[in-house]
Amino acid sequence: MKQEIAFKILSSGKNVFLTGSAGTGKTYVINQYVEYLRERGIEPAIVAPTGIAASHIGGKTIHSFFSVGIREYIDDYYLRWMKKQPFLERRLKHLKVLIIDEISMVAPELFISMDRILRAFQDEDKPFGGVQVILAGDFFQLPPVSKTIKEIKFVWQTDLWKEMNLKICYLEEKFRQIDDPLVNILDEIRSGEVSEESMDIFRLCYKKKLAPNFTVTKLYTHNADVDKMNDAELDKLVGRAEVFKAVTKGSKQNVERIFKGSLVQETVNLKKEATIIFIKNNYEKGYINGTLGRVISFQKDTNWPIVETLDGRKIIVIPEEWVWEDEKGKIKAIVRQVPVKLAWALTVHKSQGMTLDAAEIDLSKTFEIGQGYVALSRIKSIQGLRLMGLNDVALRVDELVLEMDKYIKEESRFNFKEFKNIQEIKIKEISEEFIIRIGGEINNDKIEDRKKKTKEEKEEIEPKNNLGKRGTLDITKRMVRDKKTVVQMAKDRGLAENTIISHLSQLRKLLPEIDMDYLKPEEKILKLILETANNIKKKNNSDNFTLDGQIKLKPIFEALNEAISYDEIKLAMLFWKG
Repeated sequence: MKQEIAFKILSSGKNVFLTGSAGTGKTYVINQYVEYLRERGIEPAIVAPTGIAASHIGGKTIHSFFSVGIREYIDDYYLRWMKKQPFLERRLKHLKVLIIDEISMVAPELFISMDRILRAFQDEDKPFGGVQVILAGDFFQLPPVSKTIKEIKFVWQTDLWKEMNLKICYLEEKFRQIDDPLVNILDEIRSGEVSEESMDIFRLCYKKKLAPNFTVTKLYTHNADVDKMNDAELDKLVGRAEVFKAVTKGSKQNVERIFKGSLVQETVNLKKEATIIFIKNNYEKGYINGTLGRVISFQKDTNWPIVETLDGRKIIVIPEEWVWEDEKGKIKAIVRQVPVKLAWALTVHKSQGMTLDAAEIDLSKTFEIGQGYVALSRIKSIQGLRLMGLNDVALRVDELVLEMDKYIKEESRFNFKEFKNIQEIKIKEISEEFIIRIGGEINNDKIEDRKKKTKEEKEEIEPKNNLGKRGTLDITKRMVRDKKTVVQMAKDRGLAENTIISHLSQLRKLLPEIDMDYLKPEEKILKLILETANNIKKKNNSDNFTLDGQIKLKPIFEALNEAISYDEIKLAMLFWKG
């Protein structure tokens, strides 16, 4: 099925399973549909099973959005508690469209729990309470580990899947190089039969030398091999390693959940020339989860690493935040750390969802079917493959998935024919009926106004020049006048808190009279930071000041025994009179 037909089916209001092999544009179609809905005044919920997957599509984790904590299964008692929570009532009662990405990684019991919750809040005994549900993903990817339902592995084995009456959209048009042998190899793996011709291509890739313009990431099936390789490569580099320790808030148990559920590390050791990979999305800074680069130096005043990406952009890497929320949406733990990790090597599991220019892949210890497919589908072309080994499991896929794949391809072809033959005017009619039914807008003038406004907001939030930079400060200024907290500003704008604090600092210089007193840190912390700044000023050590006479943050941080974060220091310094 082509993308444009899949989009028509989505806009018809049907429940949809959107699938296809790597490079067919599943995320592109989802993003187009999200934009289409927002232009018509409908805000869809976008969720994914892991923080990594959620960050790829700009959504939240399923556990966070549905407030199920660490549960996969919810009982009647917990459901009654949920129904009494006003914030869940506001979030779930009026939900109209739910998009679940990386559906292959969703455990069957969690899938069933989402359905139960929405039936209860929507007060409607239909699948997911009658909300339009878009499932996106590829069941050839690695499956979840089911904790309670042992007899089934996949959501499509549940009765709920059948009850949803899903329209299958199997994208088959490749947007990678169609003459690349890797495309055919991946299709053969998906068919369950890898030809001798493909094995010959693998042999040619065995320990081959890659072009010097490729930055190579090594993929292994076991964590121990990854850690060993990264440490060994770092040791080869000359010089002392710069150590970045995570700053955490919250109980040990909740902080540990963040470390277990994401790629963020407690300690990151870096040297100049280290190969790194970004592990978080920050579109304003110019990187996403999976962007590769190398450390070219460290900033003088703060010591933050400066990274050069493959396309030549230079980025000062400052800490980002990872957050753990409880069932009520209240933040219970925060981890602040530089959003990078050493990337000479990664596990196949951790690479899921990434796209790499090149990879050295060792599948000689493959222990789970599907690992080989996931690893090989990470790279853009066969030119970027250096294969270190295969075993008998590496190219196998689940027999159940092979059978399911045949069925969904047939269903997709049927749906393609059905919707292809419907006249455009009829499709428009059906789509508008759906938008009206869920409370959206179909007036073209109002839609165009919303498009224009969205475009203007994007231009302000993603400045390209000095004028754009002033625009993004104007947004911050309005938010300050509305007495929004740093957390609220960051959430509303989709930016990191440290980025917002940087905006506030610039705003303070431009408009010293603007009232920011409500943003002051807790009195005890504020007093401690300002007194420390005064002491540093009195000592008048030139190493502690920038060229324009400002106190550097690092000496304050160190003087406070690294007990207070850079963000808190930066915020407090907005109110320093020195």
